[in-house]
Amino acid sequence: MSVTRRELLWATAGIGAAGALAACAGSKGGSGSAAGVASGSANEQPRTGGTLKVGALGRASAITRDPHGTQANESDYLIISLLYDTLTVPGDKTNTAARLAASWKPSEDLRTWRFTLADGATFHDGTPVTAEDVVWSLKRLRATPSGKSRLPGIQPEGIQAEDARTVVLVSDYANADLPLLTRLTTFVLKKDTKDDALAGAPGTGPFTLDWYRDGNARLVRNDNWYGGKVLLDAVEVRIFESPQAMANALLAGQIDVASNVGAVAARTAETRKDIQILRRPNDMAMPIVMRAADGPFADAKVREALRLSVDRDAMVKQVLSGYGTVGNDILGTGDPAYAKDIPQRKRDLDRARQLLAEAGFDTARTYDLITTEDIAGLAESATLFATQVREAGVKINVVKQDSKVFWDATWLKAPLYTSYWGTNDSVVFFASKTMLSDAGQNEAGWQEPSFDEAYRTAMATADEAARTTLLHQLQEIEYARSGYLLWGMADGIDLAGSAVRDLPRLPGYGRVQLEKTWLAR
Repeated sequence: MSVTRRELLWATAGIGAAGALAACAGSKGGSGSAAGVASGSANEQPRTGGTLKVGALGRASAITRDPHGTQANESDYLIISLLYDTLTVPGDKTNTAARLAASWKPSEDLRTWRFTLADGATFHDGTPVTAEDVVWSLKRLRATPSGKSRLPGIQPEGIQAEDARTVVLVSDYANADLPLLTRLTTFVLKKDTKDDALAGAPGTGPFTLDWYRDGNARLVRNDNWYGGKVLLDAVEVRIFESPQAMANALLAGQIDVASNVGAVAARTAETRKDIQILRRPNDMAMPIVMRAADGPFADAKVREALRLSVDRDAMVKQVLSGYGTVGNDILGTGDPAYAKDIPQRKRDLDRARQLLAEAGFDTARTYDLITTEDIAGLAESATLFATQVREAGVKINVVKQDSKVFWDATWLKAPLYTSYWGTNDSVVFFASKTMLSDAGQNEAGWQEPSFDEAYRTAMATADEAARTTLLHQLQEIEYARSGYLLWGMADGIDLAGSAVRDLPRLPGYGRVQLEKTWLAR
């Protein structure tokens, strides 16, 4: 299984979009703060105290304590995110906000970036955080099996400490979005922490570890956190193996928050006035991948025919129970640079049949669409898709695979399969991760020189307006020819008790930032 893909599902790292350079151009990286939205009266004032009990999905067999390891459990990622800080985080005003890095500044050629650490940042044991700690941590991250995709374009030798508070990252190519990369699992540990000491290693985050048992944990407020006042006394994280069990615990008052619980649980809670339903738009992309490199879907006309065969409104209503939005075959819908002016692709069965005929597509054959039941709605989306494209003359057989088999044998290889990404707030993220010809996770095997050129040119462009224009061109190419059929995006859904206030509403990694959450009781 791919470490990075599984981490992205749970962690929803949300590497952001075009606004990053503008956000930090004056060397101040922290103009956008991590966002939370109040759930109670506008007259309420945040108060300190109380223990927030949070349910999160996970399996006992997949527990990890390594901040740079395979975090297959959302429960583990939540715990790690509260204990250890990344250099940057998603923000409510910009896609990249300051965290352990207080500011950042690029060189003129956009290849070398200098990150200045936050004043007063210390580990939980009281020792100061130094650039050497950050460099050691980033190099450790880069050395993991998925390190190349976690820090794309950055070689180990390109990670250096300039002085005690300045970290220098050098990219292989001009990259105006480099700070966005530091939102993804760049958790900082003390230099030379041994692998066998990770379970108790001090972090820099807003909470410290009280106890950890079998995937469950209690974290207490870090009164010395450099990021400001933490409101809760403690957070207790409880692991659940199914969304329904977690929702039941919330409805019974056993926990305060059911994290990322899904549409089915939300429908159940709709009649409960004592339960808050928090929706995070653009939280998960659920595309169908059509292999463009070879096989029956290599012809762009065939891929366009499939895109024209889908009833997107019906997919959102039936698969997501309305807790989502229609997609337009461009990933990164939460990005401020997302091209909303590109016409929404609509169902056109006559045109689909015409394109299939022009391509000489064999409509007598039945084609497998491979899926998993990793997340709610994924297998259902495959089944409904198969029913819809049958009306255009394409016969689809849905094959459900065990998760391990899927990620080992199907992902990146099969002609037609479902995919999902637990982040959808950046056009650039998907371009760099999944669509460049040499991308390590090129899901469709798509090779498009014009797309590659548009990406490199955009990344080398400092002017925001010019860069936005280039990103629009990038999306036009993706819309017309890529291997993705993005029919819709699922909302992230949290259920919360009536006393919970200021749960974060940002998608992706932003939703695990709980330092400003509080309890009105």
